[in-house]
Amino acid sequence: MSKQKILYICGSMNQTTQMHKISQELPEFEAYFTPYYAEGYGYIKVVTNAGLLDMTILGGQAKERTLKYLRKHNLKLDLYGKEHDYDLVFTCSDLLIPKNIRDKKIIMVQEGMTDPENFIYYLVKYLKLPRWIASTSVTGLSYAYDKFCVASEGYRELFIKKGVPPETIEVTGIPNFDNCKQFLNNDFPYKGFVLVATSDMRETYKYENRKKFIRKALKIADGRQLIFKLHPNENFDKRAKEIEKYAPGSLVFQKEPIEPMIANCDALVTRYSSVVYVAIALGKEVYSDFDTEELKRLMPIQNGGKSAFNIAHVARRLIAETDTVKVYPITKPLLKNIPLKERFKIRRKLARIKH
Repeated sequence: MSKQKILYICGSMNQTTQMHKISQELPEFEAYFTPYYAEGYGYIKVVTNAGLLDMTILGGQAKERTLKYLRKHNLKLDLYGKEHDYDLVFTCSDLLIPKNIRDKKIIMVQEGMTDPENFIYYLVKYLKLPRWIASTSVTGLSYAYDKFCVASEGYRELFIKKGVPPETIEVTGIPNFDNCKQFLNNDFPYKGFVLVATSDMRETYKYENRKKFIRKALKIADGRQLIFKLHPNENFDKRAKEIEKYAPGSLVFQKEPIEPMIANCDALVTRYSSVVYVAIALGKEVYSDFDTEELKRLMPIQNGGKSAFNIAHVARRLIAETDTVKVYPITKPLLKNIPLKERFKIRRKLARIKH
């Protein structure tokens, strides 16, 4: 009898490595991997093929890094999930739900921090605009998954407040952020500095006053060594020259892992980045665009690296479940009274049973 199959939809390196860790806890299933894709979204595919979304996980460096990682670790590729009929799909995001997985059992895994609820968030939520416009602030609002594995009780409360069905949420912790003390043992050569983690806001067509941000970091450093860790999507030469202009003598890194740098720093300065959770877990000073007390409330649980194991348990339970559908009268007026989330769930389960 052949093994049941699971598809892991990857994205950024953080998302990709999390998916790999989860797959290692499910050895009894046949695992296949793919970079993030937009099957069923014709207009998205057009702009992606034109290279206009190369700064996102749909293309460019992010996609290349994912493929390089998957090949390096000899993981089975199924680009766009077209080769097999899957018993379960893991996805790193629900901003786009590919058409060919919509009738599958789906588990979404929280990547890390979500964007703040700004004007665009409310515009997308209440005018039913495409979710990708609001980025990760609308994480969970597709209702297109069976289970949503989240980082902490704080995040569970946040997602429920946004409208995520409570019964879908599993507080498992998330790989890469559940054992931060491991980063204290490292060989990064510098200590006692202020670390600045930059963003790719400008590369993703958002406004950022980098000069102001650098000057803020200089003020916080107050004479201490500044070290900048550039976002992978940034142009190293261009951004390094910019930093040298406004903060001469600063050290600039990009390809090196940031966690050892956080472990050795005195303080972390950033804007919107999940790496603040590593800093908070290790007791560092944190300066970001978020309220620090709120970040502490949302902090991913530290379970010694057991999150992937916990998520695997959710997967086994979901695969073993038999689909059942709540019966509603099919007349049009009564159908309107069924909540949208429930209607979506019914359509998906009916499709699976038919399939």
